[in-house]
Amino acid sequence: MAVILDGKALSKKIRNSLKNEVKELKEKFGRPPSLAVVLVGNNPASEIYVRNKIKACSEVGIDSIDRRLPETVTQEELNSIVKELNEDPNVDGIIVQLPLPNGLSCREVVNYISPEKDVDGFHPVNVGKCTLGLYDQGLMPCTPAGVMKFFEEYNIPLQGKNAVMVGHSNIVGKPLANMLINANATVSVCHVYTKDLSHYTRYADVLCVATGVPGLIKADMVKEGAVVIDIGISRVNGKIVGDVDFEGVKEKVSAITPVPGGVGPMTITMLLYNTVKAFKMRNGI
Repeated sequence: MAVILDGKALSKKIRNSLKNEVKELKEKFGRPPSLAVVLVGNNPASEIYVRNKIKACSEVGIDSIDRRLPETVTQEELNSIVKELNEDPNVDGIIVQLPLPNGLSCREVVNYISPEKDVDGFHPVNVGKCTLGLYDQGLMPCTPAGVMKFFEEYNIPLQGKNAVMVGHSNIVGKPLANMLINANATVSVCHVYTKDLSHYTRYADVLCVATGVPGLIKADMVKEGAVVIDIGISRVNGKIVGDVDFEGVKEKVSAITPVPGGVGPMTITMLLYNTVKAFKMRNGI
């Protein structure tokens, strides 16, 4: 039977540590770390994400600044607000909740955020540091960083292992593939255009999947004893499911993340981690 990699428990452990650290930083510097969250329009899913992020900040003692903008906001107005937050000495982290309404450029606004406050880890400067393995000098993308925490927490070795990343998005697939390479795994990256996906997945010692295709990975596509990280999340018939057929695969592998309760909780936790890290870096710690 596979070890279930418990994202809720790991997230709680990290948040408890952050809570203590935030308390110490507040005592030393007179204020806690702060996160500014910019939400444009009224996308219901984005509303939920923002609410969860603000609640998580409150739980560990991080100050949150909630900026709500109408869907009619122009790119120039949005850039101006980001510039204002960049220049605010009391703001340590900035996120602009994606996706943005039509007519606004996600890439432009991400590039406008100061790399030192880019707690999503999307700015090209932070992407470059991630690629080079300069983790201590930048802010890493939250979901891939959360996945790496699983390997650390559960003592899962990566060096010399065959790792397969299914999905090549800028947010998850590419940065996680680079992190695996930097951990000395031998990495293959697969995506929607890959021919015979199972040819790759069947040889993976470590299989990470982030496609948003429910149940894509079946038991016959997975190596006996592999470690499987399911990053996908979809709603099917009112139920939250991942990219991996969990019930079938868990009987075959050595470790697996569930959906929900696996990678998901770690994403917001690493956002909090990055906010504290940004505060410390700005204060020379």
